Amino acid sequence: MTDSPRETAPGLEVTALHAGYPGRPVVEDVDLTVPAGQVVAIVGPNGCGKSTLLRAVARLHRPASGTVRVGGEDIWELGRRPAAHRVALLPQSPRAPEAVTVAGLVRYGRHPQQGLLRQWSKKDENAVRDALEATGTTRLAAERLDRLSGGQRQRCWLAMVLAQHTPVVLLDEPTSALDLGHAVDVLELVREVAATGRTVVMVQHDLAAAARYADLLVAMKDGRVVASGRPDETVDEALVKELYGVDADILGAPGDGSPVVVPRARRLTKRT
Repeated sequence: MTDSPRETAPGLEVTALHAGYPGRPVVEDVDLTVPAGQVVAIVGPNGCGKSTLLRAVARLHRPASGTVRVGGEDIWELGRRPAAHRVALLPQSPRAPEAVTVAGLVRYGRHPQQGLLRQWSKKDENAVRDALEATGTTRLAAERLDRLSGGQRQRCWLAMVLAQHTPVVLLDEPTSALDLGHAVDVLELVREVAATGRTVVMVQHDLAAAARYADLLVAMKDGRVVASGRPDETVDEALVKELYGVDADILGAPGDGSPVVVPRARRLTKRT
């Protein structure tokens, strides 16, 4: 993966962001600063505003107030196409045209680069090739997306997002519905993407996975950020209790010491 070098990729800055729906605030007064080359995991209970925050950053849900800046530019003051050059989003349940091939899907990632005076080029072809190689999906290029396994499809969707060549990549629950092996593959790929200098922000339900793979962990509850920092300094029993109402033990993972959350059983049963 050779695109988006670390020294030139802009970071992400969210300031005093409020977003929601008529009569129902969802995200309130969120501040978030992420340097280039970092992975941020947003965690919290269902309905806490994680996905709405991501959509506001992706320019899909207009905030009531606040700013979202990439490289110092407010994306909500840019046109749709210039904004799509800066931020790419992989939603929870993406949909593809019927019978599309993997290569066809990844080419969609280059659409923001096209225009009346800018047609398909060698640069676009190279971007698609690099995205397929980075995600290990080159051999699947001619296959139909709907005939692949869940893990394979998720890698193909990631390839499409990477082909967009944006400095900020947003992933909404990228490992949902994946088995452990495929989830680890995707999270390892996320780290590789950040190593190229891109900023990656992902919503993640698995707190232990978020703690292991993220540089910065952001915990949300009721639309607000209640904790933010390095995972090993942020995840503790009090935070788990506040977010999920669960008593838990926090253990250090062998090797890197990242926090592992072990919920305490609410009702102990005797096993024979």
